[in-house]
Amino acid sequence: MDVELPKRPFTAREASALGLSRHRLAEAVRNREVRRLLTGVFVSSDVDETPEIRAQAGCLVISPHAVVCDELAAWIHGVDAFRYSVGDLGVPITTYVLRGHPPTNRPQVKGGTRDLLPEDWTIIGGVRVTTPLRTALDLGCKLSRRRALAAMDALMRETGFTAAEAKRLLRRYRRRRGVVQLRALLPLVDPRAESARESWMRLAIIDHGLPIPQPQWWIKVSGVPTYRLDLAYPFARIAVEYNGEEFHTGAEAESSDEERLEWLTRHGWTVIVVTKENFDDGLVPSWLRELAEALRAA
Repeated sequence: MDVELPKRPFTAREASALGLSRHRLAEAVRNREVRRLLTGVFVSSDVDETPEIRAQAGCLVISPHAVVCDELAAWIHGVDAFRYSVGDLGVPITTYVLRGHPPTNRPQVKGGTRDLLPEDWTIIGGVRVTTPLRTALDLGCKLSRRRALAAMDALMRETGFTAAEAKRLLRRYRRRRGVVQLRALLPLVDPRAESARESWMRLAIIDHGLPIPQPQWWIKVSGVPTYRLDLAYPFARIAVEYNGEEFHTGAEAESSDEERLEWLTRHGWTVIVVTKENFDDGLVPSWLRELAEALRAA
């Protein structure tokens, strides 16, 4: 990089003032020298993407009267609740202002007005962001059921709010759009889920009327925790495993998976493997039927 960039988020205008043209900035993004954090906001690739850095990015484009909410708030708290991976496009910006203040008037910022109490937000990097608990309940109303449960699982895992705290805040959601879904999902939130797809699997199992499995169940070999199962019915010796590309591709990973499956099968476990394709509407019932049959047999 022929220009020394600041160790904090910056806008395209700031980059231009430093001598980095828009063409060179776009090239730097393509070459992974620079990351696009938000629409119109960038950071050098050697800067760690912490919640504070993400919030500082928001400071550059968000009204001081605004509160970051919903998916963008979850992103700042370390949870990706967006529908698709944003990649080099940057995270879309949606904020809400408190009643009595004009909304942020910037082309890249969308939002409106929302009634919030001071207890509903925290300050991160100089930006008002809804608390993890408030963010979780807002997403529980707003997102589709499986995305909502995944976001709430992840926010509870990352930030440690409790079911009792969620139940107390729920009283304020009376008559809010989506509250019926939120009420149904809250008892199902489990911070042990380690990925969105694990949350989706658990919800599909529950919706199918099957018993709720144990997330992240460890199998001990000679007293040592050796195999960890995504979802398990320990007494029935049934496991449901999500085979994601991130951790299950490559010769070494595939060999480890085969060894693990062989050991489990040899010791009386039934393992049902679910892949990304199995979440398509037409394929979900197939692995659920397989699970139901295994449970009946057990």
